[in-house]
Amino acid sequence: MADRTESSILIDASPGAVLDVIADFEAYPQWAAEVKAVTVLAEEGDGWADQVRFTLDAGAIKDTYVLDYDWDVVEDGTGVVSWSLVSATVLKAMTGSYTLAADGDRTRVTYRLSVDVKIPMIGLLKRKAEKVIVDTALRELKKRVEA
Repeated sequence: MADRTESSILIDASPGAVLDVIADFEAYPQWAAEVKAVTVLAEEGDGWADQVRFTLDAGAIKDTYVLDYDWDVVEDGTGVVSWSLVSATVLKAMTGSYTLAADGDRTRVTYRLSVDVKIPMIGLLKRKAEKVIVDTALRELKKRVEA
């Protein structure tokens, strides 16, 4: 699972504002079209979500999965939010991250994602699906933050 998909976008907001949207998991169904439900299962002592359950309906792929989060961010919101798969029905593995970097008065968000599914799938198709997920997520995040 060494292959991964990566893409970046500039958002007209501070890293802190972008981080606030990323961290507001319960609001994901309002702006992330494929996410139908989200439940924060555990929080770290600092208030960041540690484990989160998602219900996804992306047409051909429907799954409920739990991700474990790591928040390596500083006070201004720059840094890396990363996650890894704890459990799922269809997914076999998922690791990803958002890297937030100040770019003038904007934020450059880089999204990295690697997914593996339990059903056999050609690597090229997996990468294509990852690209659609990454590009859609970045566009939807930008739209939500800038709204």
